[in-house]
Amino acid sequence: MSAVRLLVLGAIRRRGRAHGYLVRTDLEEWGAHEWSTATSGSVYHALKSMTEQGLLQADETSASEAGGPPRIEYAVTDDGDRLYFRLLRDALSSRDPRLDLLAAAVGLIDDLPRAEAVALLEKRAGEMRKWRDSITAHVPADTDLDSWGPVGAVIDLWLHTADSRLAWTNRLIDRLEKGAFEMSD
Repeated sequence: MSAVRLLVLGAIRRRGRAHGYLVRTDLEEWGAHEWSTATSGSVYHALKSMTEQGLLQADETSASEAGGPPRIEYAVTDDGDRLYFRLLRDALSSRDPRLDLLAAAVGLIDDLPRAEAVALLEKRAGEMRKWRDSITAHVPADTDLDSWGPVGAVIDLWLHTADSRLAWTNRLIDRLEKGAFEMSD
């Protein structure tokens, strides 16, 4: 999965049509260049490759006011829309997507109906609990992980990661259930 693809599709969907500079500007305003690989080059590469794959429709518009070549405006195709929602749903429901992908999905979560967003996050929470259980299944009860040396530190890291990600997911579910965000429905 690619956070850049999700972000670019999401940015264009929100505008209906947009040229590359506008997409890049939107992503910079969202701060995506700080927490993802959405750089100028990756955005333009994604626009080109997704157009070649039929996920975006590209149309030339009038020449630039600065005298440059015509701008190319992009719109999301039906295939692009399907990919967008698959990436969004997968990132929200996965146990451990990369943080840039999860951040992109959460930033675009309001494109989903509230009940669906909650259900996807509940699936993620369930996966986090299963993952935590699989970690502890091989650790005897009342074990002092500090006595296990570096291996204990690794197990402690994974347990802390599972607990903190589960707590964060549960807080987001709670916020959504209380009406946070204006969702697509």
